[in-house]
Amino acid sequence: MKSRKTRVAYGVMGYGRGHAMRSTAILRELQQRYQVKVYAGPDAYAVMKDEFDCELIPCIHYRYGKHGRIDSLKTVRENLGSTADLLFGGAGTQQIAASWQAFRPDIVISDSESWTHRMARARRIPRISLDHVGVMAYCKPSFPAGDKLNGQRDRLGYLAMMGVPEFAIVSSFYPAPVRYDNVRVVGPILRDVVKQARIRDRGHLLAYFNKGEHQFHDGLEQALRACGRPVIVYGTPREGQDGNLLFKAPSQAGFVADIASSSAVIATAGHQLASECLWLKKPMLLLPEDAVEQRLNAHMVSVMGIGEKASLSDLTGYDIERFLREIETYRSNIPRFRRDGGSEALTALEHAIERALDRTRTRPRPLSIRTALSSAD
Repeated sequence: MKSRKTRVAYGVMGYGRGHAMRSTAILRELQQRYQVKVYAGPDAYAVMKDEFDCELIPCIHYRYGKHGRIDSLKTVRENLGSTADLLFGGAGTQQIAASWQAFRPDIVISDSESWTHRMARARRIPRISLDHVGVMAYCKPSFPAGDKLNGQRDRLGYLAMMGVPEFAIVSSFYPAPVRYDNVRVVGPILRDVVKQARIRDRGHLLAYFNKGEHQFHDGLEQALRACGRPVIVYGTPREGQDGNLLFKAPSQAGFVADIASSSAVIATAGHQLASECLWLKKPMLLLPEDAVEQRLNAHMVSVMGIGEKASLSDLTGYDIERFLREIETYRSNIPRFRRDGGSEALTALEHAIERALDRTRTRPRPLSIRTALSSAD
């Protein structure tokens, strides 16, 4: 008699598109071997719904104020309902519970997605974390000096929201020593469209903003206009040519092609985008949001000598001019760090799934959240 496939519930954080890009690369392989159902927040759902068996779930979002800065008070206030749903159970939690009652997952994999993490823990379903943000919780990254305390705060917050899974796989374009034996660091997870892109230099810059409707302010636009190069801009509500700026609508294939043919990239500091730029041999000027993980990404790009960091709210034409003077140096450093971690991630994931399912039978003592929270060194 033919045995049934293992059922995998796969949670994807729904803020921005980077989580969806990384998860898509994994899911295309995973669904060949397992029965998979995806649970994704709004931005990820929009990207993934046409390709996968995908269900829309809640998500906690940043809210923005002047010049693209994150408004902390507004973020807290407007996420109160979602946070209560996550912590105490609400419509979103009940929706997922009803779906799981029918799907009956054997294992849960999460890319920074809180609802699936917490529900799996409550139901004693084995969990695997596969993301980049876990680098702060499960590894010891080299935070910039001004973010060492903030990094510990975010680490504890991540652990409090997500808990501690049976296994954690961290995808990262930079190295970071692990804290625990059940953690594996792998290289960036890249989509086929990125790996197959034709790399060339047609002279333009590519600018991308993950929440451009809030971040693309007048000062930033003036800096791009003054750079003396054509700039293709993604992530804003605008479309069409305006001086040296060409605004384009979202397009996965078009976006990758425009990066691959650019001279360099100016963008918010998401890990997945930085990983793809590194693969496509593009120097980066990263403009981190007011978030520790993005500042860490931008810091590591600078430390590795493959780009620079600047202020998202106060970018100037001089910042871009200084960056452009050094792009050949940055470009020459890129080959040392260029890496496709897809195969090692899949191998690590297969191993983690097998071991996690075995643990449901043998039930050894897992790493406790108390142990994780107390390990702050």
